[in-house]
Amino acid sequence: MNNVTKITRAPRNPKQDMVALYDAFLSLKTREECAAFLRDLCTQSELEAFTERFAIARLLAKDVSYRDTADETGASTTTVTRVSHWLHHGQGGYRSVITRLNKK
Repeated sequence: MNNVTKITRAPRNPKQDMVALYDAFLSLKTREECAAFLRDLCTQSELEAFTERFAIARLLAKDVSYRDTADETGASTTTVTRVSHWLHHGQGGYRSVITRLNKK
């Protein structure tokens, strides 16, 4: 007879995982903590992509043209167009962060 006990796990809940990630970001207190967490969480390529998209959003929020934004960031005009879509038609995340940073 086999005496191995099978352990069952509750199924993962992606929504709870997402909330936990949001809470993790909200718990960070310094730039250094944020940098360390992002570096552990993301690949270098992912970090570079996030950085590029945020730089694009900041330029577009200042009404810099698509072409000038692409030239300044090195991004393709396709990427600039995608970021512009989310800046203008997304959930407001870019706008709220950019507005807060501009007040500092």
